[in-house]
Amino acid sequence: MPAPRRRTPANPAPRRRAAAPAPVVGEIPIAGSKRPHPELGLGLWGQGRWKPEEEARTKAAIGRAYELGIRWFDTAEVYGSGRSERILGEVLHRAAGGPDAAFVVTKVSWEHLRPTQIRASLVNSLERLARRSVDLYLVHAPDPRVPLAETMPALEALWKEGRVGAIGVSNFSAEDLETAERHLGEAKIAVNQVRYNLLDRDEADPVRDACARRGILLEAYTPLARGLLNGRYLDGRAAPASVRRLADRVLEPDRWKEVVARARAIRDLAQEAGVPVPSLALHWLRHQGAAPVFGASRPDQVEQNLAAWAVRPPDDLLARADAAGRGDRA
Repeated sequence: MPAPRRRTPANPAPRRRAAAPAPVVGEIPIAGSKRPHPELGLGLWGQGRWKPEEEARTKAAIGRAYELGIRWFDTAEVYGSGRSERILGEVLHRAAGGPDAAFVVTKVSWEHLRPTQIRASLVNSLERLARRSVDLYLVHAPDPRVPLAETMPALEALWKEGRVGAIGVSNFSAEDLETAERHLGEAKIAVNQVRYNLLDRDEADPVRDACARRGILLEAYTPLARGLLNGRYLDGRAAPASVRRLADRVLEPDRWKEVVARARAIRDLAQEAGVPVPSLALHWLRHQGAAPVFGASRPDQVEQNLAAWAVRPPDDLLARADAAGRGDRA
């Protein structure tokens, strides 16, 4: 029996254009790890993103980041009270390369820095992530009530057992780093994750210098200054209360006028050069020796930031952005 003839639809669907090639994200060797650290990552902190009705959007953002070449995913046990880790684990297990292809970073809470608490926190994080180990395990922030003499050896023990690929810290000052290093034997502090961007650098600059002297990679969170370096809030509208509450110094009322003026100067510079504003913000951080980790709750935000990463501004343009971020008039 002959095969039936295929009918051609009256209005055939247009062919999809081939997707643009994903931008190249390089890698950086870090102390104590067999795996290099990606230059750019996706941070999974987000106020309110862990509500059930928003879960699909969050998963789509993670999946799109993986599809476009992001491999560094940053989470923590306190993000959504563990929901962030669980969502990340679910998405990575469905990804084409599998969970082991991703470079996963998670953090132990500042409330769990006693040795037994650290071990229990890691066990719980690994269960939520559905992994046997994580690539990098960070102290989320120091707790003045718990000596680093207790915390750091406990982290080192987990590293020796192979439960974590490397150890690091977050929100540590230069003095905290010096103290933490004194209480390690064979292990090294691989990274220190701090708030750092073109508009908010006064506290991070000394930490960056201390990390550089010690061979510690600086991870930079809020690289786009809560959206200011993506063009938000530059048209006279104030940031919403939910953002101001969590934006630290960048959006404080007494600094708002000055910070917006600097952000507008950076935007104008980007427009003059024909590059996206986030290109200046992200590559300025890499020029400082830092690895930026950006936040995104929607796939289109991931796409925009990766498109910006694909544009590498020349060094002289980054120097002008540096001056604009400092408020220099020249």
